[in-house]
Amino acid sequence: MASSDKEISYSNLKDLLAKGSGLLVDVRTKDEVDRGHIPGSIHIPVENVESDMSLEAAEFQSKFGVVKPSLDSSELVFHCQMGRRGALATEKARNLGFKNACNYAGGYKEWSEKGGK
Repeated sequence: MASSDKEISYSNLKDLLAKGSGLLVDVRTKDEVDRGHIPGSIHIPVENVESDMSLEAAEFQSKFGVVKPSLDSSELVFHCQMGRRGALATEKARNLGFKNACNYAGGYKEWSEKGGK
């Protein structure tokens, strides 16, 4: 983890994605996501985080095509373009009981600058 238990670094995110585990949630707008996204992420706009993360497991899987993380999952990561909306989404998720949710503060900007490598 990065500077706090609420953030994940670029290298930690790469490791998580390489293992094929965890859930990466892109909270940017649809227009932003359409211009590019981190492979493997799902899209939940920041304003929908509370409602979508509150869905029953079957509804969540039906809507997003992935298993809903458990409340104690250590592999639930939110991100946006540069970190602010990702941090907000992380707080919303933590308020719903996802106690280990974290933010990739570098966001899509850092990911794309580093070439996703």
